[in-house]
Amino acid sequence: MRDHSSVHLDTRSPLVLNTRDLPRRPGAMRTVEQSIPAPKDLGLELIGVPEGAAVRLDLRLESVSEGVYVSGTATAPVEGECGRCLRPISDTLVVNLQELYAYEHSTTDETTDEDEVGRMQGDLIDLEPALRDAVVLALPNHPRCREDCPGLCPDCGVHWDDLPEGHTHGQVDPRWSALAKLKPEE
Repeated sequence: MRDHSSVHLDTRSPLVLNTRDLPRRPGAMRTVEQSIPAPKDLGLELIGVPEGAAVRLDLRLESVSEGVYVSGTATAPVEGECGRCLRPISDTLVVNLQELYAYEHSTTDETTDEDEVGRMQGDLIDLEPALRDAVVLALPNHPRCREDCPGLCPDCGVHWDDLPEGHTHGQVDPRWSALAKLKPEE
């Protein structure tokens, strides 16, 4: 048997759910609908949920024989910058959450690896790892302000949309610069 008592969950944390009022018989269910502040570092390098932003949880907690099955959605604002042009991005992200949290000393607790199934500590569930996994996996590694973002001109750094048609930088290879003098004037 595993001992999960080494990690003490803070009941004041908005991502720690207390299941004390959920009967431990299969089929018992309750819903959780609340807004919580987003934890720190919820996202990737270029895009994520701002710390403290309101995350809307619409969850269903169901008693099953081995623990509590949590399912539902989390809705959160995301902010970041386009990976091509560096313009700001603001959007809303909706992720699905589905996680089984095994009761302490249950058969599931004894027959699965530590990272296969969520674990309960007494009547408490730590939702943060499941939320973090769902959000990070749903975010794009290379976010774009729009699907067809052309990016920046590599020479002057101006957004391609803001430049005139046919914009170029007449760079001549210095080895050929003497030939440019031979070109007749128009």
